[in-house]
Amino acid sequence: MLFWLGERFADVYGPLRLLTSYLFLAVLGTALAGFFTWRLLPRLWMRLPKDRGREYAVENEQSHGKPVGAGIIFIPIYVAVCILVLPPGFQYWQILGCVLLAMVAGFLDDRSPGGWGEYRVGAIDLGISLLGAMVICQLEPVQLWLPLMKTPVSVPPWIFVPGAALLIWVSINATNCTDGVDGLSGSLSVMAFVYLATILYGIVGHRDIARYLLVPHYPDGAVWALFAFIMAGCLAGYLWYNAYPSSVLMGDAGSRPMGFLLGILVLACGNPFLIVVVAGVVLVNGATGLLKVAFLRFLKIGIFRTVRYPLHDHFRHKNGWSNTHVLVRFILLQAFVTPILLVLLVKIR
Repeated sequence: MLFWLGERFADVYGPLRLLTSYLFLAVLGTALAGFFTWRLLPRLWMRLPKDRGREYAVENEQSHGKPVGAGIIFIPIYVAVCILVLPPGFQYWQILGCVLLAMVAGFLDDRSPGGWGEYRVGAIDLGISLLGAMVICQLEPVQLWLPLMKTPVSVPPWIFVPGAALLIWVSINATNCTDGVDGLSGSLSVMAFVYLATILYGIVGHRDIARYLLVPHYPDGAVWALFAFIMAGCLAGYLWYNAYPSSVLMGDAGSRPMGFLLGILVLACGNPFLIVVVAGVVLVNGATGLLKVAFLRFLKIGIFRTVRYPLHDHFRHKNGWSNTHVLVRFILLQAFVTPILLVLLVKIR
């Protein structure tokens, strides 16, 4: 909306040209998302369902009884701010619609007395992931840049859609599994979204830098960066109240749309391996638990039997780490690993 106003009326009033600057819109959108999330959360969270705790989680009694499902508050704020600052584009509105679908599904699971069950939730996540994969490629061939290859590869939609859906599905569930320590999932995700915004705006979205680094230039990279910056703003407002000891929990209503958007933005960067770069700790912490469950239930192989998942529970239970230890050490790992992996991914090609 603001971008449209800037395009239409910049000739009438010169300063309105700022509304066509993606950098200005990124700053404005991030600030608005953070402010409204920070402002509205404590006014609305008393209406949220209460956390019932998880028997298998370490120190689950600390979260028992707290408001859960804060995503039902900050995800609509995210969508509203995106509509305000994004340029018009049907594909962008489709993605926001998928984010809302993931939020609604997650919230219904949060408020269900017994939960929906793993298979039902997994199937819903897979359906939303398939929808997101089709939206991101628009059922057209996609240009991807891959490790150890200088030339981009054109991937037809019949290959891209299932592979992209799997990536999004893993991202959703890994992010959800990481949401077990106050501030952990939100903090790691803020870092991931900031990294993705930087890549989208400053590398694949910048013609000269993309040419220098031998990666494809995506003209809409800056628009996708707005998605990432605004989500980082919402999460900053949420983390104000989720810092240890937390007052409110995001629940599936927040973690599932957040994981969906993380997967979508990785695909918007044109390199699916970036999920390991920007969210490696999230994947190791959460997605390896999915691998363990798959081996145990479907292949009857007891791999990693002595390791507790998510990994943050293993370190708290086996190594005696406090919540603060987990949070700080996981953040430090992600902060140091991401720049190293990004340089290797971009330069060794």
